[in-house]
Amino acid sequence: MSERAVRSPAIGPTVAESTFAWFLRIIATYCLLFGVLYWIRLIGLYDEPLWRFDTMPVYWQVTAVILAVFYPFAGIGLWMLASWGPVIWFICAATEVTMYAGFPDLFGHRFAIVVSHAFVALLYIAFRVVIFFQKRQAKI
Repeated sequence: MSERAVRSPAIGPTVAESTFAWFLRIIATYCLLFGVLYWIRLIGLYDEPLWRFDTMPVYWQVTAVILAVFYPFAGIGLWMLASWGPVIWFICAATEVTMYAGFPDLFGHRFAIVVSHAFVALLYIAFRVVIFFQKRQAKI
């Protein structure tokens, strides 16, 4: 009898898939937190000059509104493990990387945010590659 016939197919998710689901939910929690922080900035709960919508420059108004709407959607999509969740997160991450790395004279220097988005993207890619090779190996 061949080894392929003896092995039974895996019924549940692999360890990588389970860990990936938890990773996405942790990122979802952060997205919801960032969304709340952008909403706090928009409605003016924090008393600083650039932390109220009416006192912000136009470029901050546009990006704050976009991120205040997109971050909660990204969080919901990531939490539900929906395929569109990482896409919306990528839009948020690309927006913030563009803000802080592309226009630091306007938005300030927030190197930690740029690095954290890059780290999350690399982890996402690593998980997807591992899961791809595990599924490919299982088909053989």
